[in-house]
Amino acid sequence: MDVRLKPFNFQQALAKSGVVLPSQAARPGQVEPGPPAVGFSQALNQALKTVSATQLQASEMQRQVQLGNPTVSLEETMVTMQKAQIGFQAALQVRNRLVQAYTDIMNMSV
Repeated sequence: MDVRLKPFNFQQALAKSGVVLPSQAARPGQVEPGPPAVGFSQALNQALKTVSATQLQASEMQRQVQLGNPTVSLEETMVTMQKAQIGFQAALQVRNRLVQAYTDIMNMSV
């Protein structure tokens, strides 16, 4: 069994997370161009697209394993399937909370 992990790129992970290190913080009088403002609907839409893409990737990897493709390992497939499941569960929780918030607001007396 050959399990290979990709090397961890700290700079890329830091950029994706949006965390600003103290050495990178803006100094007084210095203006840094920030990322463009993203609305809630855009963020939700992007998150759903990411979940969908992860599920499609997991399905394709599962199909490749079933077909006996030697370049796709069972371990990678299982990890991708778990990532897809976790992403879907998180999206489902967000949807449930949004529905609950909407119900609470609609039930408020005016």
